[in-house]
Amino acid sequence: MAKYKITYNRNECIGAAACVAVAARFWELAADGKADLLDGKGRKVTEIKPGHYELIIDEPDFEMNKEAEEVCPVNVIKVEKIN
Repeated sequence: MAKYKITYNRNECIGAAACVAVAARFWELAADGKADLLDGKGRKVTEIKPGHYELIIDEPDFEMNKEAEEVCPVNVIKVEKIN
């Protein structure tokens, strides 16, 4: 089964919540008005460096997160296939 990596730059998020609308299992709007990346089970993903997050997902979760990438108005979400 293919694996994918979500990378998210929270620093540049404007809080449009489009990602939350299309993939609520993986995205939620935080109290500060920006989106948080979740692990699919409702837990926040740990920062890899300040304001930057990565999450490895399986193929069944790809489509909804790819849609989150596509609807983000500031392009701070990237979903790419990994080997």
